[in-house]
Amino acid sequence: MRNLKLNQPISNNATAASSNTKIEFDRPLPTNHTVSVIVPAKNEAANLPYVLPRIPSWVHEVILVDGNSTDNTIEVARKLIPNIRVIGHERKGKGNALIAGFTAATGDIIVMIDADGSTDPAEIPAYVGALLAGAHYAKGTRFMQGGGTADMEFHRMLGNWGFVTLVKTLFGSSFTDLCYGYNAFWRAILPQLRLDCDGFEVETLMNVRALEAGLRIAEVPSFEYERIHGTSNLHAFRDGMRVLKTIVREWANQPLRANKPAALPAANLAGFSQHRAAEA
Repeated sequence: MRNLKLNQPISNNATAASSNTKIEFDRPLPTNHTVSVIVPAKNEAANLPYVLPRIPSWVHEVILVDGNSTDNTIEVARKLIPNIRVIGHERKGKGNALIAGFTAATGDIIVMIDADGSTDPAEIPAYVGALLAGAHYAKGTRFMQGGGTADMEFHRMLGNWGFVTLVKTLFGSSFTDLCYGYNAFWRAILPQLRLDCDGFEVETLMNVRALEAGLRIAEVPSFEYERIHGTSNLHAFRDGMRVLKTIVREWANQPLRANKPAALPAANLAGFSQHRAAEA
């Protein structure tokens, strides 16, 4: 039976290495490509000890995008990862925070995770592996074999299913999930995503614009855990309406798909689901 929350907090990587905690996910990355991990956070000091130490040591940089926290989020982050980069963002919202993090990233590969313990950094190698296998964009899914969720009420699950079905109908995708915040992509394709939103609809916008750009997309099975401490800023109805408006707007304003994906290392996508936008 899978735990519904991440394991006990780890004070720092050195302590973890010398304790009885066995971090099996921290294996060398078989590539010379650098990886940046973006962690948007606001008042997540209590959750960061469960999250940051689980980021593999081969990650090139970790960027905490702080949303004007009033607790000691920044201090805890710097204690856990002394060389962590801490930046702010101009406006409120997860979308604005992620865009700031993406813009600041220097790694060849960008991975986005949540600070509340719902996304497990131990899954990062699976996302990076999908990109190294030939994908431009790797999106997490809770609804493929190997994935799952312990943090989704029935009405949210129903809404997500409706949005997935709508995107399949309008854009010709075969996505199994849509509103999930665990994604990774090559930094070179960031301009093609043309991100310009502030709220929780950012994941939907990223997924739809990856389709519109004709990128090779791999879905990666992922398990969503319960938030460990605190309450989420997500409001199902309000943010659901923002997602719906985003989908409809993108469908109504689909750009001509003349732009080709940025050149990436040659590879194949064997073993990963591929999704393409319908032909214009």
